[in-house]
Amino acid sequence: MRVLGVDPGLTRCGIGVVEGALGRPLSLVGVDVVRTSADLPVEQRLHAVEQGLEDWVRRSAPDAIAVERVFAQHNLRTVMGTAQASGIALLVAARHGLPVALHTPSEVKAAVTGEGRAGKAQVGLMVARLLRLPEAPKPADAADSLALAICHLWRGSAQSRIAAAVAAQEQAKAPAQQRLSGRPAVRR
Repeated sequence: MRVLGVDPGLTRCGIGVVEGALGRPLSLVGVDVVRTSADLPVEQRLHAVEQGLEDWVRRSAPDAIAVERVFAQHNLRTVMGTAQASGIALLVAARHGLPVALHTPSEVKAAVTGEGRAGKAQVGLMVARLLRLPEAPKPADAADSLALAICHLWRGSAQSRIAAAVAAQEQAKAPAQQRLSGRPAVRR
């Protein structure tokens, strides 16, 4: 599976693509940071982020996109720009028919380092180790985007298998319920 991770931001939007599967070695496909100038109007900055994401989706052909879930921060301007960039990532995914997963920062840190409160340096070091890189990707937005992709590869595939098993179990129950009630089972 190939996952494109997005660490949304208006000034720096991290984009990282990782390929792998649960229990198998991971491989780096590519990583970049889309940068925009604070001097530009917001709409032009968002357009630049959208173009960067479009380019990466076309070039890397991911199976899914993992985006950091936006949390309220103390700085309202920062959270607004992050939320807007996150919306652009969701739009690009929808345009290409790609499934999207939102992961919280603590989920990502826990998946990659084993500690939900790990610092940026620790996340970067573990990303480098997991992808067999000589050093942590720079800036931190690049490492964070790769951590998001890794998190989704590990957690998302497990969550998908659990959802499929629950759906199969529900489907197996439906005929039994129908026989007992004499009525067709209602699917929700």
